[in-house]
Amino acid sequence: MVEGWGEDGLRALRGALHAQDGVALFAALRRGPVREVLQLAGDGVAGAAAQGLPGAAEMAALFLGALQERGLRGDEELADRLRAATGDAAISLLRPLAVDLEMLAMLLEGDPAESGGRIDLSTGECWPAFTDELGPEAEEDDDPERWLYVPALGSRAGYRDMELFIEEVEDAALADRLRIAIGGRGAFRRFKDVLAGDERSRSRYHRFRDERQRGRARAWLAEEGYCPHITFFVEPSSGSYPSGPV
Repeated sequence: MVEGWGEDGLRALRGALHAQDGVALFAALRRGPVREVLQLAGDGVAGAAAQGLPGAAEMAALFLGALQERGLRGDEELADRLRAATGDAAISLLRPLAVDLEMLAMLLEGDPAESGGRIDLSTGECWPAFTDELGPEAEEDDDPERWLYVPALGSRAGYRDMELFIEEVEDAALADRLRIAIGGRGAFRRFKDVLAGDERSRSRYHRFRDERQRGRARAWLAEEGYCPHITFFVEPSSGSYPSGPV
């Protein structure tokens, strides 16, 4: 069993997703437990399965089992996408959109007084509400065929992430310090300061938080009628891909 993800492994995984490289994606997924990167890599696995890449159906099944066991918000939407990609369910009626769930999560979970924004439906690009970089296209900002408004929902879900993470911390002393840190104003900053002294726990928390944030963003997007989309290209010389650790 692989213990966890190192920075090099996560960098390789993100690089494979960015490059839309199925060979590199499945190789990278062997570098850590897939249960920690389901939302991060799930669309890539679905895209590879839809293209019929060797080994993709097996990897999709591995992801499906882990998603069903975990059951966080957004996991069922991702599971539906994987089932459709492997032919085990009808094709989703959700419209595909090349949106970055991490960027969308930042808009959704920002300060309601300062954040929020919109998604360019022609490109999937996320724009904060306060940006002044849209140029001439800003004239079309009320066009519902071009833009999807994204509300800022605040930090309540993020605070809950900290509470749930603390419940999983095995070091009792560290868990006590974190519980104290999240009391009152400045909770996020104090929580971050405490974790700064424990690199392993800090990395685990970032993976834990990122997965939950992406899941919430995916669920919100589905409610609006869209799903993230990523395309992988079939390489004629591709061989078989091994399954990764759970």
